[in-house]
Amino acid sequence: MAMRIVTDTARLMGAPGLIPIESAHIDGALYHGDSGTLFAEKLVAGGAKTAVRATLNVGALDLTGCSRNRLPEHEREMAHRMMMAYRALGCEPTWTCAPYQAGHRPALGSQVAWGESNAVVFCNSVLGARTNRYGDFLDIACAIAGRAPDYGLHRRENRRATVVFDVSQLDQRFLYSELAWPILGNLYGRLIGNAIGVITGLTFRPREDILKAFGATAASAGAVGLFHVEGATPEAPDLETALHCRPPEQRIVVTEAMMADAQRRLSTTDRADRIDAVAIGSPHLSLEEFDSLMNLLRGRKVAVPIYACTGRHVLTILERDGQRRPLEDAGVVIVADTCVVVTPILPDKPGAILMTNSGKFAHYAPSNTGYSVLYGSMSDCVESAITGVPVFGAVS
Repeated sequence: MAMRIVTDTARLMGAPGLIPIESAHIDGALYHGDSGTLFAEKLVAGGAKTAVRATLNVGALDLTGCSRNRLPEHEREMAHRMMMAYRALGCEPTWTCAPYQAGHRPALGSQVAWGESNAVVFCNSVLGARTNRYGDFLDIACAIAGRAPDYGLHRRENRRATVVFDVSQLDQRFLYSELAWPILGNLYGRLIGNAIGVITGLTFRPREDILKAFGATAASAGAVGLFHVEGATPEAPDLETALHCRPPEQRIVVTEAMMADAQRRLSTTDRADRIDAVAIGSPHLSLEEFDSLMNLLRGRKVAVPIYACTGRHVLTILERDGQRRPLEDAGVVIVADTCVVVTPILPDKPGAILMTNSGKFAHYAPSNTGYSVLYGSMSDCVESAITGVPVFGAVS
């Protein structure tokens, strides 16, 4: 059955054949309805096992017990059965949207089949492995078959940048901040769509966490599966290499006005006189981002909760280093194995306002949670959580 799914997809996409893959990242374990659970259990009943390494994206439950959700009993049971079925298939219970932070980092040029939009774009762009944007259930079929259709971003010729995205006109000090990159990602995703661009004009090499934030927002706002950064990502040591020595089809020069418009789009409400929650960690928070959170809190307590979403691989280290208790004492709700926009963890509160530094949360929260969104930096989020009112331009 798994191979039929893969081969039928190959025919639909016009792929000349199948290619072996080295690993997979499975998005399909997140409960969206009973049919997904029954599909996974049918695979288990048929004796299916993954043929390659397969990590798991977030589920609908926090199996660590750090946080609780409001799923009704039937949905909770089906979500749990689904998560257990994927474990029975041989998948690693990583339960994170950032498997690359949990040690799953495919080699440059390797062929893989990854689901989850931010994981896909990071895998292609920052690691230089090759995957298409695999949807639910096709991802596990590829993992069981050990094969993927040979089309799209698996092929070198389709990884060429066709758009130059020039940021040389922007303030480099602003670009060095974490605030800038979800804004840039929102602009990039809306303008680029599913094309492949190369970012030029930076005077520094961006660190992984801001590339993570950029890619996640770009993949949400558009359909980005791969981007290049001149001099920083593995397939773009220089502009000519990223373009495969061909002229670009389009050149976009980013202006301050374009960035200001993109920043406005990340908030769905005007500056309010209160906030009801802060959510960070989409993609999941890294250890370095937790260090920043601890430094910003400086032992203070928050007036409204900060929901900090992360993977259990990070939670284990927080517990080992004695950092979990101080965070929770300060009013931080650690959410592991899942996140607040894919399962009902936030209180049901009409007219509520969520503040976030995540472009992906900003994109999905209004429709998935019912909360209006204010976008700000990590510093803004922490100061706002402490005061209970929106604070912008906070100094870390």
